[in-house]
Amino acid sequence: MRRCVQWGYAGSVYLFLYLPLAIVAVFSLNNSRYSLAWKGFTFDWYVKLWNNTDLMTAALHSLVIAASAATLSTLLGTGAAFILHHYRFTGRRALFGVLFVMMMSPDIVIAISLLLFFLALFLPLGFITLLIAHTALCVPFVAITVYSRFHGFPTDIVDAARDLGANEYRVFRQIVLPLAAPAVIAGWLLSFTLSLDDVIISFFTTGPDYEVLPLRIYSMVRLGIKPDVNALCVVLMIITATALVLTRKLLKEKT
Repeated sequence: MRRCVQWGYAGSVYLFLYLPLAIVAVFSLNNSRYSLAWKGFTFDWYVKLWNNTDLMTAALHSLVIAASAATLSTLLGTGAAFILHHYRFTGRRALFGVLFVMMMSPDIVIAISLLLFFLALFLPLGFITLLIAHTALCVPFVAITVYSRFHGFPTDIVDAARDLGANEYRVFRQIVLPLAAPAVIAGWLLSFTLSLDDVIISFFTTGPDYEVLPLRIYSMVRLGIKPDVNALCVVLMIITATALVLTRKLLKEKT
């Protein structure tokens, strides 16, 4: 009886979380443009999505921004995690606090702050400002992820390498980075997912000449949800789920 209650509770939670996603996936295959009634099975909306030049351009922009921001944030976050873990210096706790503040701050606060920053520097909104904003969003997540990995291996390996004459760069490149590689890759995938899915920060920090996919979807939904929008959401869900699964696997400890 107790097991049945546990399974029923778990099933209810998963149903509550994933039923809306399943409905989107089902109606992306519905052969009806405006009606919610089932009119038959079709892949036409995915074909139409592939042939939509504006959507494909926005998707390409999103992939370029996500990959670029993930790469930059991984470089910066990994370096920050290494410094925080291996060195003791004045302001270390404050730097930790800044990372967690960025992670916990609402997106709208970060977006407005970055917008004011770009306006103060007279930077035109577009690719550069969007890349900076997404990198700033992702760096704390990479730093915390990689920092947690550094606790998983003994520091005496690093000390031994230093005693044998290795400089800091060689220690980092040949010892620290290979050991932390799963977390580094996981941080990159997590940053890629965060950047690809972001709406609020992208809305405030990009210009009209560089449209990304989440904003394109938002503008399409305001005019009504159509099957091609559902198909696009399913594609994004698949990309996001794949990145999260890979992140989960890479965060596991090596056996």
